[in-house]
Amino acid sequence: MLCSMGLAQAAAVVIVASDRSTGYGEVRDVLVSELERSPTLRGNVGVRSVSEWTPADTALLGHSRVVIALGRDALIQVLASNVQVPVIAAMIPRAVFEGVIGDAAKKPSSPLTALYLDHPVGRQLDLLKLALPDARKVGVLWGRDSVSHQRQLAAAAQARGLELASGSVGPDGAIFAGLKAALDEADVLLAIADPQVFNSANISNILLTTYRARVPVMAFSPAYVRAGALLSLYTTPSQIGVQAAAMAKTVVQGGPLPAPQYPVEYVVGVNAYVARSLELVLDGASLAERLHRLEKRP
Repeated sequence: MLCSMGLAQAAAVVIVASDRSTGYGEVRDVLVSELERSPTLRGNVGVRSVSEWTPADTALLGHSRVVIALGRDALIQVLASNVQVPVIAAMIPRAVFEGVIGDAAKKPSSPLTALYLDHPVGRQLDLLKLALPDARKVGVLWGRDSVSHQRQLAAAAQARGLELASGSVGPDGAIFAGLKAALDEADVLLAIADPQVFNSANISNILLTTYRARVPVMAFSPAYVRAGALLSLYTTPSQIGVQAAAMAKTVVQGGPLPAPQYPVEYVVGVNAYVARSLELVLDGASLAERLHRLEKRP
């Protein structure tokens, strides 16, 4: 394996991480392990982080068979390199991925696909109905990247007998007016993966406000469950790594670049303390199993 200290030579698969944090590191390690199960890729996987990037890396990138960009910053770095090889973006919400592509000064020169970090709206709403069958009004706080999906979510909610209460982050990044609108008579707040809305600066205030209003939050990260969200639908680093590696192997073996896709596997996290405070009895493993069965139903 080529170590993360640098790309000493061209590698068949290059993994570029947005930073060296634990989350990206876990996915990177699973990717390397899964890819190197293939004899043709053993010792032929390179890894790099954006902070370590050099002009020499850009040149070596062009000799690879496929590049896997982990996170927004990595995708921006790879696209800026103008490589012609297929690129798989992973660990990036769909709205953020589409925002990066939309912000590009020109059409990306490389064939491009994605393994989204978030989950399809239908899956999120189905879980919401399984966990909170009496909920009828779903609050949503939209940001710059996610607002383009408002119509899609509204249609999916209507198909399930649900109504949306929407609010938006202000031009200056202020959230409270929008949060108040989203919580208006809402039975639950559905957190949409948008870094303008749900970030380290905002999450504590959002969770405190919703807790005081006794409106449970369904989020997209286990960290948010630990911080006070009732539920979270997420895919683990191991699950992301396995699926992204399978996509990359398809390309290396001469197959077509897979279409953009959502995670196949997932976990449901539950904050037992918040559940008890709301007089709810929820089990994450049971909810995940029921959701899988629902999705497999003809």
